[in-house]
Amino acid sequence: MTEVTVPDWLQRVADTAAEDIDLVRRSAHLTGGRESAVLMLFGPSARGVTVVLTERAQTLRQHPGQVSFPGGGVDPTDDGPVAAALREAQEEVGVDPAGVEVVGLLPQLPLSVTGFSVTPVLGWWARPRPVGVVDAAEVERVAVVPIAELLDPAHRFMAVHPAREFAAPAFEVGDLYVWGFTAIVLSEFFDVAGLTVPWNLEDERPVPQRFLR
Repeated sequence: MTEVTVPDWLQRVADTAAEDIDLVRRSAHLTGGRESAVLMLFGPSARGVTVVLTERAQTLRQHPGQVSFPGGGVDPTDDGPVAAALREAQEEVGVDPAGVEVVGLLPQLPLSVTGFSVTPVLGWWARPRPVGVVDAAEVERVAVVPIAELLDPAHRFMAVHPAREFAAPAFEVGDLYVWGFTAIVLSEFFDVAGLTVPWNLEDERPVPQRFLR
């Protein structure tokens, strides 16, 4: 099987200056939090380029059932956020770190709701391998989603949180509901990558009740 090289748009995001990412500007006033990292892992497939997402276990105290990237806290034994993201992806869904080409990092993003400072690590999977739930205590299921389905305007809308009174980009592909931090990062990633297809920002929908506990 011929390996597929890193797409230009993925390299472009990795090369983009931090000040060009709107989320960084908006969260600049937030500081502190436990250091953590997530792996934004893209790869080729017969369905086009895909990204690996997880649905968090329903038993977790924070964000149960929500869709996220593989990842977690940076441990003292980790050599920074890249090592942490790769370790967590292996522990949670079985990604082999040896098969991941780290293209770059996005700036550290404060996640004020849970008190984490998250570094998204951009990875390219030239030769994807099967993945699945490894740590059932953390992950309910794994979804390898074509980015074309996320970019489809029919699958995009603004999710409105009734308690916090804000609206933010969200996605719904089949029964996969992506909102919050993960959706915001994906949305802005697509913007910087130049992949975004115009969609209806006035389509506002309440966040499903199952995510509000």
